[in-house]
Amino acid sequence: MAIKRVWLDESENECISCGACETACPQVFEVPDKMVIKAGVDFNQYEAEILDAVDGCPTEVIKYE
Repeated sequence: MAIKRVWLDESENECISCGACETACPQVFEVPDKMVIKAGVDFNQYEAEILDAVDGCPTEVIKYE
């Protein structure tokens, strides 16, 4: 599977800035005040870490395709 896009979807829940995504994959995620996805990252290099971040998100706001 190739991850082409990662985004923050707050349509049902809000990011609580817990930092779990940044801990799982600091190459892709950063949590200054609210989670952001770093620009220019090749998501394919960090597929396993991104999936760990998605699984570890307590509010389930990290989406990917």
